[in-house]
Amino acid sequence: MTTKSKIVFEQIVNLLGPNSWTYRPVLEAWVDFAAIENHPPTHKTAALARLLAWVPELAQSHLNPEASPSTQGTLAAGLWSPQILEHLTLTLQSLANMPGGFGDTHQTSEPTLYKVVVRAWHPSVTTYALHAARDLLEAAFNDAQANVDATIARLQDLRHKHCLGPSTACIVDAADDRDIPAIRLNTGNLLQLGYGINQRRIWTAETDRTGAIAETISRDKDLTKSLLQACGVPVPTGQAVDSAAEAWEAAQDLGVPVVVKPSDGNHGRGVFTNLSTQQEIEQAYNVAVQEGSGVLVERFILGQEHRLLVVGGKLIAAAKGEYAQVTGDGVSSIETLIDTQLNADPRRGHEEDQPLNYVRLDSAAQLEIARQGHTPQTILSLGQQAVIQRNGNVAVDCTELVHPDVAALACTAARIVGLDIAGIDLVALDISKPLQQQGGAIVEVNAGPGLLMHLKPATGTPRQVGRDIVAHSFALGDMARVPVIGITGSQGKTMTGKLLFRLLTLHGWRCGLASSAGLFVDKRLLHSGDCANFENARRVLMNREVQTAIIENGAHQLLSEGLAYERCEVGIITQIDWAEDLDAYKIHSHTERVKVYRTQMDVILPKGMAVLNADDPHIVELARHCDGQITWLCLAGNAPLIQAHLAQGQRVVSLIDGKLALLEGTRQYVLCSIEAIGITKLGTDMTQTYNALAAAAAAWALGLTPDLIHAGLLSFDPNTAVPQ
Repeated sequence: MTTKSKIVFEQIVNLLGPNSWTYRPVLEAWVDFAAIENHPPTHKTAALARLLAWVPELAQSHLNPEASPSTQGTLAAGLWSPQILEHLTLTLQSLANMPGGFGDTHQTSEPTLYKVVVRAWHPSVTTYALHAARDLLEAAFNDAQANVDATIARLQDLRHKHCLGPSTACIVDAADDRDIPAIRLNTGNLLQLGYGINQRRIWTAETDRTGAIAETISRDKDLTKSLLQACGVPVPTGQAVDSAAEAWEAAQDLGVPVVVKPSDGNHGRGVFTNLSTQQEIEQAYNVAVQEGSGVLVERFILGQEHRLLVVGGKLIAAAKGEYAQVTGDGVSSIETLIDTQLNADPRRGHEEDQPLNYVRLDSAAQLEIARQGHTPQTILSLGQQAVIQRNGNVAVDCTELVHPDVAALACTAARIVGLDIAGIDLVALDISKPLQQQGGAIVEVNAGPGLLMHLKPATGTPRQVGRDIVAHSFALGDMARVPVIGITGSQGKTMTGKLLFRLLTLHGWRCGLASSAGLFVDKRLLHSGDCANFENARRVLMNREVQTAIIENGAHQLLSEGLAYERCEVGIITQIDWAEDLDAYKIHSHTERVKVYRTQMDVILPKGMAVLNADDPHIVELARHCDGQITWLCLAGNAPLIQAHLAQGQRVVSLIDGKLALLEGTRQYVLCSIEAIGITKLGTDMTQTYNALAAAAAAWALGLTPDLIHAGLLSFDPNTAVPQ
């Protein structure tokens, strides 16, 4: 597209974790609007009118409740504002079925240069949305053509390709509700919940407790059935067959009607029910054998298909199936009716966030139609019905109807196979009655069951099954995270990290440390050089050996990547050079600098501890942003702030007669002379003195005894504190 006015992206910063804008990942685009700002007011009004005609949802404030306010009023008045790019980006994401999320727009010291910040559900997806919004704005201002539908379609494609699927996303949301962090371990749906030694791994509806043997058993339908039968669970009788002729022989032995299905298929593909004639059974075999490695012939169970979800030995959701059928109008063929009646249903689609799949006129469907004496070209009379699919349409919630005996039987079946999370397929006339009373049976036990039918049923109440899966992985009270200590500031971060690493190692913990001195886990140096960055911090948090993590975060890392952790137990702000050169990030004012360092305060857990330098009044201002408690550091404990803090029973780490002291209310633990701590150069190096105070305060907050802290400080050697 050739344009007269160009909106220029100077750079786009991908902030991967909590940052100075918000707790969530965002893209921060540096956008020059000079070409737009120069247009006369009438031109701007006309351009915005065109934009609203293309994207009327832009004026709907409920789509972007976390975005910059007042934009709707600006649009209604026909006024231009750089915030419109922010809102348009978020609106495009909403139209592509992503939550709009956080947004902000901030003018820099350059008059036409703004930082436009938008929630990034995935960097690739949001980058496209940002560029697409820019292109739409340019088209509106240049009176050019725009194809919003194509833009939304492309965004949806990118969302399906890059973002978590709805089943996995519901687990992440449930974990987030409990302050359990989630790390995506691959481009698919493999997740780590929690940190370090306390983490669990989940792959949609499979966990690291899902045994390989149990999963293998579940894939072998004949073996599963024999194990269930041996334990008294009602299953349909049947046998494996190797040819169409054997299938007919087996049907005669079992007694028609029968079911023919793949021995290890899934999603209902190649499953045929209620077959009675030799021709039907042999045709069904020829289709079923293409969907699996073998074929089963089973006695037909009268009733409807049901799927019961069992998590941790409990039934948490149930859904039942319905036939996919068409109704004749006397004019259209069955093939046409499939498209106009079944596939036109908005609940159907190829994507995983739609509860029903499109109905394909495949060999299985053609066989089903033929059994009723029709072909795809048959024109049904008005009101005449034809079944296209008898299974694979399980999407009607029936959780409240399940009889307790049926629920108990489903849980038993999951235990027999050995699955912690299982999808139990059963056939019953009435799920509200015991199976034995109606001749019902369990027909399959599935590992890694789909969750969408319960999260988003075609009919009935949605079930928040993600909560149950998280509760199964982490019982209430279980630690999902390991203690995380975040250290930020301008000076002293690295030495404070080394000191703390030494103290926690003496305590017997396997520590991980990501700092500018390297990446360390326990007694090993994993990477040398500057490792105070997002990637190496995540390596610490992902390491299953780590019992506590120490993460160094400088202003440059906060501004270019964000924090690697969502919350922390201890947040330390050492000493800050408030004149530090941050021009490269367009940070100039004191208020902007405070926002950068506030990031560390914002993520401290309510039961956590901030360790702050009370001798810096600007750092004192940051304390109000902490959800947890405060330990003040100071060289002298007679300031009114310190005395008031102690009067409230709170903690202070200070010097008393030249000795490092831990103070809490009226209690005092006087440790070693500050001169005896080698790095302080006989107490003359104030920076190192503050580092010693900070490390002692953090160790104390984590439960280390004063005696251990005393011994650790005295024996600390910066050259041997971490592995070389």
